[in-house]
Amino acid sequence: MADTMIFELVTPEKLLASAETDAVVIPAAEGEMTVMPDHAPTMTTVRPGMVKFKNHDGKEFQFLVFHGFADIQGNACTLLAETAVPIGEASDAIEHRIKSLRKELDDASHREHKSAIEQMMNELTHLNETVFPG
Repeated sequence: MADTMIFELVTPEKLLASAETDAVVIPAAEGEMTVMPDHAPTMTTVRPGMVKFKNHDGKEFQFLVFHGFADIQGNACTLLAETAVPIGEASDAIEHRIKSLRKELDDASHREHKSAIEQMMNELTHLNETVFPG
């Protein structure tokens, strides 16, 4: 059994992280998921949330991701995110996304679209309160 795996966090713009790690926590569609070396091959969608991992030196990294998917293949995990920012930029990114959604909600004409936007706004508000309490 391998002790480490390769984790990569990629957005359409760039590679944000590439690290050798012993585990990575991702916000999978069904809930938080810990991926470790020799994980069964899996592909999952990713919801807005925090990605956490430590590099081979033990330094911890956290990124906020907005949607995407993760491809897990044994000793490699690649998370392709619509958008991702380091934890230090997360609060501003969440607030910006909520503002954009409010504008989109004002312009939405279909009930289903409005409902989906409201649900996303609620998820982001909850995430902001969880990550940055008080």
